[in-house]
Amino acid sequence: MELLQSTLQNIKQLNKEVMEKARERVDALCKPPGSLGKLEQIAIQLAGIAEKLELDVSNKAVISLAADHGVYEENVSNNPQFVTVMQAIGFAKGFTGVCAIAKAAGAKVVPVDIGIKEDLPKDSGVIVKKVKYGTDNMAKGPAMSRQEAIQAIEVGIEIADEQVKQGIHVLATGEMGICNTTPSSAVLSAFCGCDPAIVTGMGAGVDSLQHKIDVIRRSLDINTPNPDDPIDVLAKVGGLELGGMAGVVLGAAANRIPVVVDGFISTVSALIAYKLEPKVKDYIIPSHLSEEPGAKIVNELLGLEPMLNMNMRLGEGSGAALAFPILDAACSMMNTMTTLEESHQYMLKIMGSQTV
Repeated sequence: MELLQSTLQNIKQLNKEVMEKARERVDALCKPPGSLGKLEQIAIQLAGIAEKLELDVSNKAVISLAADHGVYEENVSNNPQFVTVMQAIGFAKGFTGVCAIAKAAGAKVVPVDIGIKEDLPKDSGVIVKKVKYGTDNMAKGPAMSRQEAIQAIEVGIEIADEQVKQGIHVLATGEMGICNTTPSSAVLSAFCGCDPAIVTGMGAGVDSLQHKIDVIRRSLDINTPNPDDPIDVLAKVGGLELGGMAGVVLGAAANRIPVVVDGFISTVSALIAYKLEPKVKDYIIPSHLSEEPGAKIVNELLGLEPMLNMNMRLGEGSGAALAFPILDAACSMMNTMTTLEESHQYMLKIMGSQTV
């Protein structure tokens, strides 16, 4: 709890003075005002985070946290739970979807076992920060204790801190956990006070969507999570990787670096972080709009507008990695484009006495 509290206290507002200077420079660049759209807003946000106009996000990392879920017992997924183990190891070996996209974006993937049911081989390459061997079945009681929920968040903070110390400029959140759209929908339903049917989708595959919705309803009825207490919501109907990703968001903000969130599950985790400390919103860059029905709702709750709509729903951090080059472009715009005045002075110099 001490790490969580100190992290929350270290999250500060963006530097408004630098953002104003960035806005003035962007508006003065050699282009029609506003013609680069969201790229301009991202550059201004990055300047406010970094507290300087010269921007650099060249060192990138996707933190992909893996965990299992006790609610799997309720047949809310038609995929074998062993896939969590398989994909976690795949993260380390570079075999997965997020690894392929991250490689193209010049980013590394940092795989973390925060709650897989199995013990991974010692040479797997996965960082082991296991809080417990999967959550308990939330359809029968709390998914975890309050202390375990806090521990999961602090694992995410620790990993974020470690990556920043290694020179990372921007983080992204990713996950792996068979049936983790079920707790994600439950967490979102708890926060927004809506019926699970509104925010629940097929995830990676389920035989009966109605059964999945009924399991979430039962979980909420049994546990009665308090929407005003984000740790209570996480503990009762959440997941260990959801807590870990919330911690990554908090850790990034406390270290004054941007964090790109992936799709539905990652954005629900960002909502948990926001509920703990609203200032984290200024450090979040949403990547893509997931195909899950709850994705639009959770983004609206956070007041975020994802950059991409690629009909993706893989998870792992894949959409966040896909958005990394957009951040690179925003930095390049700020660092290399000239203003109209600078261009005019340059032309005067190279044209000599000729009228420009």
